[in-house]
Amino acid sequence: MAGKVSSDPNIFLLPDIGEGLQEAELVKWLVSVGDTVEEGQDMAEVETDKALAEIPSPRNGVIKELRGSAGDKIQVGDPFVIYEGGSAPANADSKQDAELVDPQPPSDDVAADEKDQGTVVGKVGDDLVGASSADGKALATPAVRRMARDAGLDINTVVGTGLGGRVTKKDIENAAAGKGASKKPAAPARRETTPVYDTPAPAPKREVMPIPAGQETVAIPFRGVRRKIAERLRHSVNNAVHFTVMDEADITELNILRKKLSAASGEKVSPLPFVASAICNVMSRDEFRALNATVDDANEQIVQHRAVHLGIAADTDSGLMVPVIKDCDGLGVLEIGREVARVARAARDRSIGRDELMGSTFTLSNVGSHAGRFATPIINYPEVGILAAGRGREGMVVKNGMFRVGMLLPLSLACDHRVVDGATAALALAEIIKLLENPESLLAPARS
Repeated sequence: MAGKVSSDPNIFLLPDIGEGLQEAELVKWLVSVGDTVEEGQDMAEVETDKALAEIPSPRNGVIKELRGSAGDKIQVGDPFVIYEGGSAPANADSKQDAELVDPQPPSDDVAADEKDQGTVVGKVGDDLVGASSADGKALATPAVRRMARDAGLDINTVVGTGLGGRVTKKDIENAAAGKGASKKPAAPARRETTPVYDTPAPAPKREVMPIPAGQETVAIPFRGVRRKIAERLRHSVNNAVHFTVMDEADITELNILRKKLSAASGEKVSPLPFVASAICNVMSRDEFRALNATVDDANEQIVQHRAVHLGIAADTDSGLMVPVIKDCDGLGVLEIGREVARVARAARDRSIGRDELMGSTFTLSNVGSHAGRFATPIINYPEVGILAAGRGREGMVVKNGMFRVGMLLPLSLACDHRVVDGATAALALAEIIKLLENPESLLAPARS
């Protein structure tokens, strides 16, 4: 998407990100005043919503002025970088396209790769996604990485022909067809699995700011993802009227079934995909459609949805993110498990596209992957419901007057009382529990 263009070729305006956003938060400058930069060289890291992006220089030149400091919010179209006076490149009067860096018209064999050539805003920071060539990993955009994964290719073995050695869509297509050059594969990555309840998952490694000797406190700026999380949670608390219902499901039979599935498929299967499948099954029923909804407060409307687009709360080094599995009600348990692993991995390495962070109609939070039983989760506004799965534990189960030891899964369903009545929420949770206690019914998709 094209952005505004300054009439002065020495003034570079913050480009349109191509995602409908009007501002970006400046994370840090990668250049300094007086530096000589080349076309395509990264100048700054910015954060938009929950996506990290780098802004490359549209031309060769010398930096005269940098507008903004770390933590500042810059409006799209505002002056961002000022170059020293001098003649502008020959194509300076062409449109400033936020998705193109190379000003030369693309040839036929690279036309399909326009959006992969070191984009202005579509490239996630190399230091966060392992895209730096210094450590032997490929330079590529999130879209190209997803394309490589879908093609079953290790992108680190593909030689990039794009700007700065970036791997393009054409490189992936050639490699998939056996035409592309390859290099020695990188060390095999650890197989990604969904979290299990047998042992607690390690907490994400977060940057810790030590308290200097002689001081009693340290101030940490509210920036980046943490600031965005705070804004959204505050907005949810201020607008939604929260209430929570809690109960436990006996997942003894579910545990037996998931272990059988793991043995048959060779994949690690946790209870989480079963919980997701149960949610989709219940939300697809007309009597519980009120929970699969979003609120349009501006127009005073409740929007109910047919498809279940399930948000999966993922704890990352940068804070909480909620990638979305679109049409989750059309997937089986194993497919859901693979999608959970994929979107969680993409959220943690910051390669996830913004389109996969939007459009959820209900959210599942797996708080039990770390610790804790019950919770009072905050609704992912504008949704009207969120289910938190706690940590499974052994406990006494009573059935038909008989006692036995079983595996219990704590569940906490929070809803917006403006939209969902207490009885509806309680009955929905009871139906989810019934499905989890009869897990064979969850193997097939809720919606065919």
